[in-house]
Amino acid sequence: METNNPYQALVEGFARLLSEGEALSQARLIPPKRPPVAADAPTALIFAPHPDDEVIIGALPLRLLRELKLNVVNVAVTLGSRTERQAERWQELKNCCHYIGFGLVAAGERGLEGINPTARDQYPQRWFAAVEAIAHILATQRPSIIFFPHVDDWNKTHIGVHSLVLEALGSSALACQVVETEFWGAMNAPNLMVESSVADVSDLVAALSLHVGEVARNPYHLRLPAWMMDNVRRGAELVGGQGGVAPRFAFATLYRLRRWANGRLEEVLEKGKALSSQDDLSELFLIPTRN
Repeated sequence: METNNPYQALVEGFARLLSEGEALSQARLIPPKRPPVAADAPTALIFAPHPDDEVIIGALPLRLLRELKLNVVNVAVTLGSRTERQAERWQELKNCCHYIGFGLVAAGERGLEGINPTARDQYPQRWFAAVEAIAHILATQRPSIIFFPHVDDWNKTHIGVHSLVLEALGSSALACQVVETEFWGAMNAPNLMVESSVADVSDLVAALSLHVGEVARNPYHLRLPAWMMDNVRRGAELVGGQGGVAPRFAFATLYRLRRWANGRLEEVLEKGKALSSQDDLSELFLIPTRN
């Protein structure tokens, strides 16, 4: 059918790229060269509810690694609920973290179980043991920044990890920057929009593709750029203010930045902030060298 709609070719291009992406293979991926990280570099911990969350929300952690030379470590809180897949998911996670340059630790031999609001109420002893496991990781790693899902991130394990990390923080003497993340459920009040370069997004998609068993059932790695494009639309007003002008970003991820100190969360931004791929992250993340 003939049309004079000038946007049809644009939309056809999106659809074509998605189809072409399904034919791409992870077989020959060569990890990017990882920047040198000093032994005493500050640490950023990602508390990932499932294997793959570490790179889905990994735009800012990747920039902290590459631009500020932080030691970024993914904490595998769970390895998923399907026990027959846990060993395979752990290997896929190791492949992913090796590719993107994140360190990796597990919260338990096979990850933690029952990390959700229902289990928290019904199995308090098991929940307390999980809190202790996370508190031990915090005490050992002494992070300057931590990442974990916001309280309304829809998926029950994501919500469980939010409560788990906050409770572990409450039992510690740690002071650090706290970055809440989103994926399944959008945040109502993000205050930070972080642009990613084409190179960074490409590496995040490639790393995500290494979760082979998961993307086989749902190729969400191919849709990650589109999600990050939509974040620019949302972030323009949620972060920049209602009626605000959208920045000329192609890709971005939304976060909520606060600080944990004196046993509570404290605000650190007076208003929302958008960081371009050219902005100096050290202006916002003033991170001391570890002793």
